[in-house]
Amino acid sequence: MEIKHGAMAGTLESSDIMVTILPNPDGIQIDLTSSVEQYYGDSIRATMHRTLEALGVSSARIEAVDHGALDCTIQARLTTAVRRASREEVAK
Repeated sequence: MEIKHGAMAGTLESSDIMVTILPNPDGIQIDLTSSVEQYYGDSIRATMHRTLEALGVSSARIEAVDHGALDCTIQARLTTAVRRASREEVAK
């Protein structure tokens, strides 16, 4: 999936994550700010890499501000941001 423009998903509330995705010609870059980064930063990044791989995204810049989100929330927010950035939103 190609990232065509910037997009966001999520909130800055407790137990959530705000994900911003931008085009990046240099592969995958993840900038993470997290209240639990010391303990779970590697796991959060791994979840993001797996999610991007499953979606077929090979180049993007991810800016994430985490406030203790679970893996399922990270996957959902990142998937939403990717679909918005590639203009593949599901109709309501």
